[in-house]
Amino acid sequence: MTETIAITTLGCKANQFDSEMIRASLERGGFEIIPFSQRADIYIVNTCTVTHRADYQSRQLIRRAHRLNPSSLIVVTGCYAQAYPEEVQGVEGVGVVLGNGEKASIADILGNPPMCSCPMVNVGDIKKETKIGEADIDRFYCHTRALLKIQDGCNASCSYCIIPRARGRSRSLDPLRVTYHLQRLKKGGFREVVMTGIHLGIYGADLSPPTSLAELCKKMEGIPVPQRIRLSSIEPDDFSPELIQSIATSPKVCHHLHIPMQSGEDDILRRMHRNYDGIFFADLVQTLIHRIPDLNIGVDVIVGFPGEGEKQFRKTYDLLEKSDIGYLHVFPFSKRRGTEAHEFPHQVDPRIKKRRCEALRALGRRKKAAFQGRFLGRELEVLVEGKRDKLTRRLKGYSRNYIPVLIEGEDELVNREIRISVTDLDDGRMLGRVVGDT
Repeated sequence: MTETIAITTLGCKANQFDSEMIRASLERGGFEIIPFSQRADIYIVNTCTVTHRADYQSRQLIRRAHRLNPSSLIVVTGCYAQAYPEEVQGVEGVGVVLGNGEKASIADILGNPPMCSCPMVNVGDIKKETKIGEADIDRFYCHTRALLKIQDGCNASCSYCIIPRARGRSRSLDPLRVTYHLQRLKKGGFREVVMTGIHLGIYGADLSPPTSLAELCKKMEGIPVPQRIRLSSIEPDDFSPELIQSIATSPKVCHHLHIPMQSGEDDILRRMHRNYDGIFFADLVQTLIHRIPDLNIGVDVIVGFPGEGEKQFRKTYDLLEKSDIGYLHVFPFSKRRGTEAHEFPHQVDPRIKKRRCEALRALGRRKKAAFQGRFLGRELEVLVEGKRDKLTRRLKGYSRNYIPVLIEGEDELVNREIRISVTDLDDGRMLGRVVGDT
């Protein structure tokens, strides 16, 4: 009888891609993949550890799996397992703990599962990893767009961040392998691919000969790859003139960028070990907006970093208010064991953090509404998603510059890029009318 496996994922797009690699290898090994909400023989929890809440959510998912089937084998991998394996193995029900470097061996391990009652722990030194995992993936579970991890690890030393400890040093996928996977995904029917990484902006610096994200974007112009290439998060100081030029002139790279600013106050940025100041970030946004038409910029910001008083917070708020951005992702500072900032004095009261987060999220909603409002009455190219909007039952999709749009239409429009006219903005929802195919 075929064993059933359920997989769940927390965290970033790189982790989501890792789960798809695991799923593909297990299906090739003859396992049946079922939803995580069902009773399975084996559960795989691919964890995140970027915040305390991510750790908590990871433990909750492990416990949920144990409740669904107390006799199941529970495999825990990902960043929480890598950074804190002793903590993970202590959660009731855990049978196997695998580090990020050992993810690729899950299919082999499950083909010969451990027989002892104590958890099997296989977590190596992630700093010694020199290769990036890859696999031929033909489909993405519940996704119209595909993911392709082209870089992993991080060479930065931000004082608040545990990710280098969980992901290791930067390592990149060879450009020939990148184009191979992009062409394969195009043949598989994908019209959009999100190229992702942990520190995507330094892609290629570790290769021999070295290359860059800008060179990779240029390389895609002359080969048959999906018509929409979206770049995931890029650090502010990784935007070279060549990269900006490549994005601005490419007919394939989407005019949508996500940039982790983290703070707009110079002293806080220095204590975070960020290699720029508020003026640099403001100038970067203006340069990008000037060079790249209709660009939508999303920004990450951390609230309540140790030593952030009202004056420092106000500088961050004012900088974001003046910047021509499209949306915000706001995170309260989370102390992570093993990071420098864990021991910093002048920790901010949680109630103050909450109030500041609410203020920035309200600003983010206004920024989003203002940006989207610029497109009323205009036409956009929208890739239609596979799921309908729960409230309106309309089809939904995203424009190239990452504006969500709801449209009336039949299911035959799914996974097609269509041209729509934006007709209305209703409570944060953009409504559109189909004009034709692109």
